[in-house]
Amino acid sequence: MSDAGASSGSAAAVNPVNPAAAFYATPAARVFSAVLRQAQRWSPALTARLALALFCTPLPGKRHARAKPVPAPWTARHHRFEDGRLATWHRSDVVAGAPKVLLVHGWAGDAQQWRALGDRLADAGFDPVLLDLPAHGRSDGRRATLPQWVRALFAVSATQGPWHGIAAHSLGALAAAHAVARGLPARRLALVAVSPPPRQFLRWFAGVLGPGEPLAVRMQAWFERQSGVPMQQFEAAWLGPRLDAPTLLVHDRDDRTAPLASAQRLQSAIPGAQLALTQDLGHRRILADPAVHEHLLEHLLEHLQPGRPGGHERG
Repeated sequence: MSDAGASSGSAAAVNPVNPAAAFYATPAARVFSAVLRQAQRWSPALTARLALALFCTPLPGKRHARAKPVPAPWTARHHRFEDGRLATWHRSDVVAGAPKVLLVHGWAGDAQQWRALGDRLADAGFDPVLLDLPAHGRSDGRRATLPQWVRALFAVSATQGPWHGIAAHSLGALAAAHAVARGLPARRLALVAVSPPPRQFLRWFAGVLGPGEPLAVRMQAWFERQSGVPMQQFEAAWLGPRLDAPTLLVHDRDDRTAPLASAQRLQSAIPGAQLALTQDLGHRRILADPAVHEHLLEHLLEHLQPGRPGGHERG
């Protein structure tokens, strides 16, 4: 793993890809795409509703995550949220009063992806809390949106916080950044494989399915009307000036789901943010890498240990 300053690499140097293509290249998705193209000819509104149903549904679903046993000392707690419940995971052997760290997964992920880091954090004296976001893991729901995830972060934080730090992956990293920018208290922030902003992903998605820009525009209008949150608020230019917690971004150079350019733009927009690069880990393996865990742990420990460097740069 290497560190990169604000000037290292450029968005233009990243090979342009459409990450949505990997998610929607299955035979079922191709059939759905053909249906959308036909529907677009006689009912653009119906096309948008069908596309939104797919876009807001995590694939694969929760069945696999729910079937996985979770070993002791991890136990689940459930919290009321909107029309259902959220699940959080806690270790029963942590020291009372230990600084809390919230671990947040990404789209189609679940809390257990963070369990290895949670164990490492507990060994280092933290109280890790793993969250299953709406429609994921053991939490309720079949569909979810990014603004709903932000609301979930505030809801869990009201009873489980305050947080010494938040570490989050992919779309969960974007939700965490937005929540902190909106005032969610967290002393330190770590964003791993941060997702492109939703406005960009909508355009990739609509392009893969066929209708293209007109569909993306209708979908964006629906999201903003339903949530009351402009998608512009998930862009680096809006988030960066509002994030004053020391921030570490970790990203793989070859991430084809969340291209490096997104992390570079966000790092440039957040004052003093640090970007650490990995190689050959991709979008999901980065979560299980021991070197990444140590880097995240070092970032979280920095504020707690007297005599450690107080800045955001590492030698």
